[in-house]
Amino acid sequence: MTQLFDPVHLGGVALDVLAAGLASPQDIAARQNARLPRLLDAAMQGSRLYRERLRGINPASAPLDSLPVMHRDELMRRFDDWVTDPQLRLDELRAFIADPQRIGQPYLDKYLIWESSGTSGQPGVFVQDAQAMAVYDALEALRRSTPQPLQRWFDPLLLTERIAFVGATSGHFASFVSLQRLRQLNPWMAQTVRTFSIQQSTTALLDELNAFAPTVVATYPTVAALLADEAARGTLRFVPREIWTGGETLSATVRRRLEQTLGCTVRNSYGASEFLAIGWECGHGRMHANADWVILEPVDERHRPVPPGQASCSTLLTNLANHVQPLIRYELEDQITIWPERCGCGSPLPVIEVQGRRDDPLVMAGLHGKKVTLLPLALTTVLEDEAGVFDFQLCQRDAHTLVLRLGGLQGREATRALNRCRAALQAFAATQGLHLIHVIGELGQTMPRGRSGKVQRVIATVSPTRRRSRDSHS
Repeated sequence: MTQLFDPVHLGGVALDVLAAGLASPQDIAARQNARLPRLLDAAMQGSRLYRERLRGINPASAPLDSLPVMHRDELMRRFDDWVTDPQLRLDELRAFIADPQRIGQPYLDKYLIWESSGTSGQPGVFVQDAQAMAVYDALEALRRSTPQPLQRWFDPLLLTERIAFVGATSGHFASFVSLQRLRQLNPWMAQTVRTFSIQQSTTALLDELNAFAPTVVATYPTVAALLADEAARGTLRFVPREIWTGGETLSATVRRRLEQTLGCTVRNSYGASEFLAIGWECGHGRMHANADWVILEPVDERHRPVPPGQASCSTLLTNLANHVQPLIRYELEDQITIWPERCGCGSPLPVIEVQGRRDDPLVMAGLHGKKVTLLPLALTTVLEDEAGVFDFQLCQRDAHTLVLRLGGLQGREATRALNRCRAALQAFAATQGLHLIHVIGELGQTMPRGRSGKVQRVIATVSPTRRRSRDSHS
């Protein structure tokens, strides 16, 4: 595991991150301009795919907007040509991530591997080396979720806190893999940092959290909202000092509910499998992009730049930290707005607003007349991990019925996939304390996608009027 922790590189990155916080926007741009040619050079030297796509490009002088846009489908189809280390082969990596016992363990003693959900219909596999992890570690320790960077400098692993990660723990997902890595690097963290699965019943989850009584809860906004509901009922018997949210869009309405019901500080972040620490929230409550290490280009449906202050159709991401699996003008399907003015907190980093994943929790009929909330990320994890489907949409018809739309499958293959999904959903519902649910299949569907191409994968029974009201507060 030591090969995934480079203290010398981490120290240098950390000092630069601290210095960048005191710099100017022009200094941030200079860091981008220095790091981009090194990334392009590594890509053209080591990746057969990028040598083809960047033929004729001078890495020392090529402007970013002159480079081709890259898409996950093509990159994953040509994975072995994409990566810069010929030892990395997709079939072997998929065998590695199929084993849950290896979550957080190094691959070939020098890489960390995680998988992404198939929000766009195509799951991804992502490889990080010690140098990339040092960048993520420094950004997380010194920027994310703290108004006092020096406090995290002296306690970067938050050893004075009891931290609960409540999320998807059944696969090699970025947040869970990163947390397991830290626990393996620092065994003493096993007592202060614990993980809790969102796939268990709410009752079991509450029992475990109440026993641990965390001071910090890191989770998704829909899970945090569920915890606030339980606190209002008196079944949540601890008071966290902070709630860290990420992975989904945090609306202003949910934030207010968390702050008022739990009486704690809410700190939101923005990350992705493609770059773990894209954005962090300052003390003024505004999201800042870590633009010294990641370049975000908000674009329209034809990949033309949109002006500051205007919401994008999608976003092109360039990861300046990862030279093993280059991501250069990679289409990330989130919609972002980059605001032209600087934040009152004084940071030179740009202020962004993000519209990412926006799935609904489903309130279903439980036993003995009790209402049961099914969390959207738990549902999508069940369908991906247990049924092996990625191009789907799950819609609630009523308190007992779900409609599952499957895309990209035909004939017997589609029927078998539907049967797997129905069995997985019904088994999951039973663990949550629901009556037997009905799952109606709609096969061969074309998924309705927004302007960004991202499907809303879990949809509750909400009237259009109520939905417009909710979204107006987001």
